[in-house]
Amino acid sequence: MGRSGLRVSRIGLATHTWGKETAADAAAVQLVAFVEAGGTLVDTSPAYHGGAAQRILGDLMGQIVARDELVLSGCAGLVPVPPATDPDGVPVTDSSWIPWTVDASRRTLMRQLDHTLTALGTDYLDIWSVAAWDPYTPLEEIAATVEFAVRSGRVRYAGVRGFTAWQLATLAAVAPITAAQTPYSLLARGPERDIVPAATHHGVGLIAASPLAGGILTGKYRDGVPADSRGADEATAAEITDRLDENATRVVDALVTAADGLGTSPLAVALAWIRDRPAVASMIVGARDIAQLTGILAAETLELPRAIAAALDDVSRLTVTRV
Repeated sequence: MGRSGLRVSRIGLATHTWGKETAADAAAVQLVAFVEAGGTLVDTSPAYHGGAAQRILGDLMGQIVARDELVLSGCAGLVPVPPATDPDGVPVTDSSWIPWTVDASRRTLMRQLDHTLTALGTDYLDIWSVAAWDPYTPLEEIAATVEFAVRSGRVRYAGVRGFTAWQLATLAAVAPITAAQTPYSLLARGPERDIVPAATHHGVGLIAASPLAGGILTGKYRDGVPADSRGADEATAAEITDRLDENATRVVDALVTAADGLGTSPLAVALAWIRDRPAVASMIVGARDIAQLTGILAAETLELPRAIAAALDDVSRLTVTRV
């Protein structure tokens, strides 16, 4: 991970579906399969379904997987906004969508860190990230909090999530930042313009989030929107359908062609491409079930020929500004 001594698996397991699309027993099957395949990096957050993902992961550790086998990645700094209510106390907003506000104050960061440790049943996180840039909290306070979390033993390595290049560089200049998690895929190549150089300069390792662009790069949307997909979910439909443009069609067609030639899936080709990008230490990928996870793990053994990687690089260049 960057210039640190931290080693992580090149594919990380996201838990954002746990507690909603993925029940606890299915999560257990995923975790066992992931570790047996050599996976170590497991990503969680207190923002995932009201902490349900963290509680499930905490219940599984020690029972089916030893804590020391995992590199646990968590974050803090997002606070849910209470829903508006009418005079009778009845919520008047859509309860399926929870708005969040950024709060990276020392009070909130440490409170959420301690809560996460309790939920997971562990004394420390291997990677703990500031979840978003907070323009209202002094940089010195955030940096001091990160340093204290590491010095106190609660955290082994610190990171950031969703920061822009200048935000990453600003904090990394005054705090021990080891990892930066950012959206990065064949449909989100913006990081190559600024975040990759900033991370490289400061010795920070990149963790690619959403490497399949919400599932678009699997090819599942080529013939319409499947009923069981995120594109059919009212809460996430706009996020997917807004990206189903000509650029996406061109990239997905190229992935399908490459996958056919290699005897594998578009998903595996897309993940192998991002895995091999400069500065990328790992990628975070979620799965609703073991079948999806099996397809994801297959990407680890795929060696992408240079000619195919270069062709994908060329066909996706027009999407470089999409982040």
